[in-house]
Amino acid sequence: MLAFLATTASAQLYRPPVQHFPTLNMNAQPLSGNAPVTFQADSVTYDKTNGLVTADGHVQAWQNDHVLMADRLTFDRNTNVAAAYGHVVIVEPDGQVLFANYAELSQGMRNGVLTAMRAVMTENAKMAANGARRTEGKLNVMSRGVYSTCDVCAKHPDTAPIWEIRAFQVTQDLEHKRIEYKDAYLDVYGLPVLYLPYFSMSDPSVKRQSGLLAPSIGASDHYLGTFIRQPYFLVLDDQSDVTLTGTLGTDQGPQLEALYNRALNNGVLRLDGAIARDEGTTAGYFFGHGLFDWNDTWRYGFDINLASSTAYLRDFQVPGYGNNLLSSQLYIEGFGVGSYAKLDVRSYQGLNATIKQSLLPYVLPRYQYSYSGEPDALGGRLSFDTMEWNLLRDEGSNDQQLAARLQWDRPFSGRLGEQWLFTAQAEGAIYNGNVLNGQPNYQDTDVATGVHGQGQVALRLNWPFVRATDGGGNEVVEPVIQVIAAPQSGNNPRDNIPNEDSLDYEFTDATLFSLNRFGGYDRYDGGVRVNAALRAEWNMAGGQKLEGLVGASYQAHIDHDLYPQFQPYNGFETGKHLSDVVGRISYVPNALVDFTGRTRVDHDNGDIRFVDAITRFGVPVARFDFGYIYSANNPYLLYNSNFHLGDTVSYLTTPVLIRGFPADYTIPRQEVTAGFSSHFSQYTLKLDARRDLQTGQLVSAGGDVRWENECVIFDVFANRRFTSIAGDNGDTTVVFTITLKSIGGFGVNG
Repeated sequence: MLAFLATTASAQLYRPPVQHFPTLNMNAQPLSGNAPVTFQADSVTYDKTNGLVTADGHVQAWQNDHVLMADRLTFDRNTNVAAAYGHVVIVEPDGQVLFANYAELSQGMRNGVLTAMRAVMTENAKMAANGARRTEGKLNVMSRGVYSTCDVCAKHPDTAPIWEIRAFQVTQDLEHKRIEYKDAYLDVYGLPVLYLPYFSMSDPSVKRQSGLLAPSIGASDHYLGTFIRQPYFLVLDDQSDVTLTGTLGTDQGPQLEALYNRALNNGVLRLDGAIARDEGTTAGYFFGHGLFDWNDTWRYGFDINLASSTAYLRDFQVPGYGNNLLSSQLYIEGFGVGSYAKLDVRSYQGLNATIKQSLLPYVLPRYQYSYSGEPDALGGRLSFDTMEWNLLRDEGSNDQQLAARLQWDRPFSGRLGEQWLFTAQAEGAIYNGNVLNGQPNYQDTDVATGVHGQGQVALRLNWPFVRATDGGGNEVVEPVIQVIAAPQSGNNPRDNIPNEDSLDYEFTDATLFSLNRFGGYDRYDGGVRVNAALRAEWNMAGGQKLEGLVGASYQAHIDHDLYPQFQPYNGFETGKHLSDVVGRISYVPNALVDFTGRTRVDHDNGDIRFVDAITRFGVPVARFDFGYIYSANNPYLLYNSNFHLGDTVSYLTTPVLIRGFPADYTIPRQEVTAGFSSHFSQYTLKLDARRDLQTGQLVSAGGDVRWENECVIFDVFANRRFTSIAGDNGDTTVVFTITLKSIGGFGVNG
C-alpha cells in the first residue's frame, strides 16, 4: 500500500533557478488575445512559407502584463499558437511564477498546456505537477500535483519536505482564488498520514474567503469530555464576516458560537455569542464591543459582557473565564485641547463563588471631566476635575455624589538650582446616601445627606546636586521636601460620608508626595504634614544605572478624624506622627540585567509592611524573571463584613473610637512568581509559575514550547491551575497545535 501511495504523484517540488524578472504592472487589464506582443531574443528567424516565427536564446516576451521567458519560442501565425521550449518561465500579473519544460500557449496566454509544471506563489507556497492545462485564463487543472510551503533542501533536493499535499488532480481557480484537490493525501516526511477524497482551500494570496477552518480536537476529564470544535468562516462583504463554530462533547454540549466582525467608516463592531447545553440546562454568553467616531472631537461605544454562569464559562473554557468580574458599559467621550469628558453607565457580573451578585453596583450614570489650561500671566497653570455619579445596589449602599477639584500649580527655579512648585487646591462634594449601614460602608445610619470639602496649599522643593564622574558618567543627589497645610475637616466618621472611590489606601513611594493619597473624592488627606525623601542616581559611563529613594511623611496632628488612616499596616497608624518609611531601588548594571524593588518599613520596630520586587536577567537564549510581593494586610477583605464604631484593636498605642477589623484582614499576602524564556534558532520556550507563600501552595504553573520554520509551526501549551473556580479543584489544560502555513492549524486540547 505504501509503495502505491508513494508513486501516485511523480511530480516533485524543486528549487527553481534564480531569475531576474522585469517590473510588472500589478493592476493588470483583462487578458486579450488581440493585445500586441513585444519580445526580444538573441536571434529571430521567420519561415514565410509556413508562417512560423522562431526566436532563439534568452527569449523574453510581453503581452497583457504577462511575461514569458524560454530558451526558444516559436509562433505559428496561422494558428496563433506559441510554443516555448527549455527553461520556460511565465510570470503572472499577480506575481505567481510558473516554470515548465514545455509550454504551448494561445489566446494571449489565456489557454495553454504545460509539462513538468512548477509554480512559486505568495506566502512561500510552491506547487508542482506532471502537466497542467489552462482554460480562458481562469482555471489551471493539474494532474498528479503536489503543494507545500516548505523549502526544498538545496543539498538533497530529492528529500521529502516536512509536509506536502499530493493529489491525483489539482484545480486552481484563478478567478475565485481557490485551490481544490481530488484524491489527496497529506504526507509528513514522505509518509502519508491522512487521506482526503476532496479538499478545498483558499489561494495563499487570499486574506479573507469563506470556508471551513481547521478543527480542534481535545479531551477534558472534568468538563467537556472528548470534544471537537469545527469553525466555519463566512465572508459577508468587504467590511464584515461571521465565524460560526460548533462544539460537540461527550459530557457537555452541544454549543453553537457566532462571532461577527464589521469594519465601518467611523468605527468597528464585534459581537460574540453562544448558546449551549451545560450540565443539563441551557447556557450561553454574549460579548459585544463597539467603538464609533461621532466627529473629530467625540466618539461613543459600548462593551457588553454577559454569561449565564461561571461554571458554563469554565466548562467550555471561554476566554477570560478565570476573571472575577464581567463588566459592561455604554459611553460617550470627547477629547479637546487640554480637556477630556466622559459619560457612561456600568454594570458588573460576578464570576467567583465568593462574589454576591446583589452586592455589585450599577452605575447609572457617571460623568467625569478634566481640564488643564495653558500657562497664565503669573506663570501658573490651572486645572479642573469633576466626577459625578449615581450608584445603586440591589443589596447594600446606594449613593449619589457631585464632586469637583480645582488646582493651580506655579513652578519656579531658585538661584542655586533648586526647583520649586507651589500648589493651591480646593475640592469638595455634595453627597446623598441610603442603606449606608450595608456593604461596603457599614455606617451607623441608614440615610445621610451633606457637603464636605477641603482646601490646601503645598510647597515642594527638589534640589538636585550633580557631579560629573570620570569617563563621562554623573552622580545625582536630590533631596525632596514638601510641606502641605490643610484643615482637619471633611472626613468625620460621624458625618456618615459614603465611601466608594477611596476604599484602598496604599502608602508607597508612588503616593508619598500626593496631595490626596486616597486618590478619589470621598476621603481627603487633612492637617499639616511634611513629606521628605532623598533620591540618588548614579549614571555610569558604561551605561550602568543605579537609582534609589527613601522617604517618609510627618503628620503634625495625630488626633484628627481621618479614620481610614487607622487601618492597620497602611503606613499611618494612630498615635504616631511619623509614617512608615518607604523606599525604592532600581539597578541596571548592563543590558542583560535589571532590578526594581519597593518597600515600606515600620520605623519603630523595623517590621516590613510591604514589598514589591521584580528582576530580569539573561540573554534571548536564556532569560529569567522573578517577582515577589508582600503585604501585611489584605484590603480586599475589609469591606466584606460589618464592623462597628466603638471597637478597638490591640496594635494601637492609644485606644480611640475607631472601627474594628475582620480577623482575616491582618493575614499577610505573600506571593512569588518565576518565569523563564528562551529563543534559539527556530525554538521558543516559555515557563512560568506562581506560588502563594502564605498558604504554601502553588497558584498556577505552565509553559509553552514552540518550533517554527518556513512552512510549519509545532506548539505545545500546558497550564495547571490550582485555585478553585466555581467550586472546582483546579484544572489542567494541554493544547497541542500544528499549523501548516497557508492551510491552517490543527489543535488538540487535553
